[in-house]
Amino acid sequence: MQQSLVLTPAKWVTEDVLTLVTGLKPGMIKRAREQSWMLGREYAHVSSDGDPKPNNQCMYKVEAIEKWIDSSAKRQPG
Repeated sequence: MQQSLVLTPAKWVTEDVLTLVTGLKPGMIKRAREQSWMLGREYAHVSSDGDPKPNNQCMYKVEAIEKWIDSSAKRQPG
């Protein structure tokens, strides 16, 4: 018998999970972070000592990014 497991993403996720749940590719995530997303709204730097620096890992807020995707869908060319 085959079993399956369904996971619900947390509020904030790593880039790997963000890619899985949204289909966004790493290059697009990087560009959106640099050009469109707001620090603290769509993404945040995290560190184990509680004092994040710009070069620390980023976590992404799935709900905010889904809203960003929805707003982009409304502005399609043609």
